[in-house]
Amino acid sequence: MVSEAPSLLSRAVRVFLLWLFRLRGWTVVGERPKARRFVIVGAPHTSNWDFVFFVGAVDHFGITPRFMAKHSLFHWPMRRFMLDMGGVPVDRSKRGNYAGAMAAEFATHDDFALVIAPEGTRSNVGKWRSGFWHIARNAGVPMVLAWVDNETRRGGFGPEIFPSDDFDADMAKIAGFFRSSIPGHPKWAAFDAT
Repeated sequence: MVSEAPSLLSRAVRVFLLWLFRLRGWTVVGERPKARRFVIVGAPHTSNWDFVFFVGAVDHFGITPRFMAKHSLFHWPMRRFMLDMGGVPVDRSKRGNYAGAMAAEFATHDDFALVIAPEGTRSNVGKWRSGFWHIARNAGVPMVLAWVDNETRRGGFGPEIFPSDDFDADMAKIAGFFRSSIPGHPKWAAFDAT
């Protein structure tokens, strides 16, 4: 199957976001993940600028990110734009196994980087959602930890962590990485219970 080239609108939006990334003076640190298929766990999610940094970071490393979005966004006139941006439609009205469905999506691609903000929203200071862990575990792919610090305008990718059978142990590893990347960040209070 031959994929279509991105639309003019999609290319223009991407160019604009990369211009903003450079204008704000962001610095990308770390290395590109070694895996070809992985779940990107991005935190902390505190600002809309996080998205601008993320676009710059994946461009820097040559990664084509994918993300889940509600299926109703994939109708005209947004369909082409959402697909160009890496969207994968998810029908939230149907109760089902999203982790299994996304694992099946991973199986159909040689390269697949699925982005998930485990906090769900910028305002969340409670526990993280566990979907990212279930998706990675069902797909048999690593979780790549990605961080962004809006104060220093730095961010990047950390280690690849393969999910084990012990969710709490995996979360402890993840918490340790994020706490060391941006020490003292208030969002890490969500890890205090783990």
